[in-house]
Order: sequence, then structure tokens, then C-alpha cells
Amino acid sequence: MRPGDREAEFREYLLADRTRLMRTAMLLTAGDVHTAEDLVQTACTKVYVHWHRIRHEGAGPYAHRTLVNAFLDDRRRAGRRPEVMTAEEFEPRPVGEIDHADTLAVRRALLELAPRQRAVLVLRYFQDLDVATCARMLDCTEGTVKSQTAKALKRLRDVMTDPATGSA
Repeated sequence: MRPGDREAEFREYLLADRTRLMRTAMLLTAGDVHTAEDLVQTACTKVYVHWHRIRHEGAGPYAHRTLVNAFLDDRRRAGRRPEVMTAEEFEPRPVGEIDHADTLAVRRALLELAPRQRAVLVLRYFQDLDVATCARMLDCTEGTVKSQTAKALKRLRDVMTDPATGSA
């Protein structure tokens, strides 16, 4: 394959999948757009480097697995950057369709989760992946995905429940 063809194929893939990668990264980082962009850039770089090997097998799953791994690796670093809450929205939406207070509350609640639990929720509920696929992406057992999902959902309920009234 000529280098120009490889780059054209990669560019076509990137145009088709970058928005989905960015949406996933924004959820993983609970709205930190700068870190999300860094994660997407890391994933795209790794996809490009391995394009010759993965282009026929499906770059999408490889890119999303790489994105999640980059997120988890970033959280493991001892001197990692603190996460900062912003008022930026995930995607532009018409005024009146979204409650900004709810959006910020969900982001704050996601920040309370351990990185692996956050990754499991994003993959299961925002990417709509099954347990087996999540287990492969996170390199763990299906039982671990199920238990991490249950723990993460319980933690989200606890964080999002108003202690004064006992309701959300």
C-alpha cells in the first residue's frame, strides 16, 4: 500500500469516528475538554501507528479500547493533574432542553467514582456495549465488569441523593 493511500484511509476513518471518540472521552473525564482532547489525540496517534495492522480488523474498537486505556493510565500516574469542573456542555444543545444544574451534578458525581468504575459506566451505558465487550476492553473478567457496574451505580445513587430529603 502506498503511503498516500494509508493516510487517506486513516483520514476517512478519523472523520467518521472522532466525534464518537471525543464524546466518550468527555464522559470519561466528566467534562474536562482539555484532558478529553489529549486522550483522543493519544488514541488517534496509536491507531495511526498501527493502521497497517488494524485497518481491516476494525479501527473503531481498537481506538476506543486505546482511549479507555489512556484514561485509566492517566489516572494511575502519581503526579496527575487535578480534574477541574467547567460549565462547558458536552455538545451544543438548544436552550431549554437541558438543565445545567443536573449536568454539573452528574459530572460531579462521575468525579466521585474510581476511574475504572467511571470507565465501566461510560462503556456500558453511554457506549451501549455488552458486558463481554467491556471485559475485553478493560482486560478483566465479565464478573469484574458486573461488580464494578453495581458498585459504581450504588455510588452514583449515594452521591446524587439529596441527604436532606432522601431523594434525588
